[in-house]
Amino acid sequence: MKLDASQSAGYLTNWAARLFARAIDRRLKPLGVSSGQLPVLFALSSGAALSQRQLALAAATEQPTMAATLTRMERDRLLVKRPNPRDGRSMLYSLSPEALEKTADIRAAVDAVNREALMGLKEYERASYLAIMAKVIGALEASLEETSD
Repeated sequence: MKLDASQSAGYLTNWAARLFARAIDRRLKPLGVSSGQLPVLFALSSGAALSQRQLALAAATEQPTMAATLTRMERDRLLVKRPNPRDGRSMLYSLSPEALEKTADIRAAVDAVNREALMGLKEYERASYLAIMAKVIGALEASLEETSD
C-alpha cells in the first residue's frame, strides 16, 4: 500500500501548521515571543488570570509542556504569577505590563501571516476554510473526549 501525503488531511494540516509556526516565529522573534506562546497570549489577552490547568486545557497541551512554557514566559517577563485565592495549591497567570504593550504588535504579526497564507483564496473561500477547520477541530475534540472517558 502506497501512502499519499497529498490525500491525508492530517498530514497536510500538520504541514500547514509547521509552516504557519515558522512564518509567525520569524515575525515574533523581534518581539521576544514565539508561536508556542501564542495559546497563552490569546487566552490571557482579555485580561483574564488563569491557572496552569486552565491554560493547558485552552491550549490543548499536556501539563508538563504548559509548565515549561509558563516558566519561560515568566522568565521573559511576559507573565505575572500570583497565588490563586480560591485554591492555595495553584497559581494564577496573567499578562505582564510588558506583554500587554506587545499585544498590538503580536496581533499584527499573526494577522500578516494569516493574510499571506490565505491570499490565494477568494473571500468566500477564506470563510469556508475557517468554518471547515472549526468543524474538523470540533470533530477531533469530540472524538478525543469520547476515547478519554
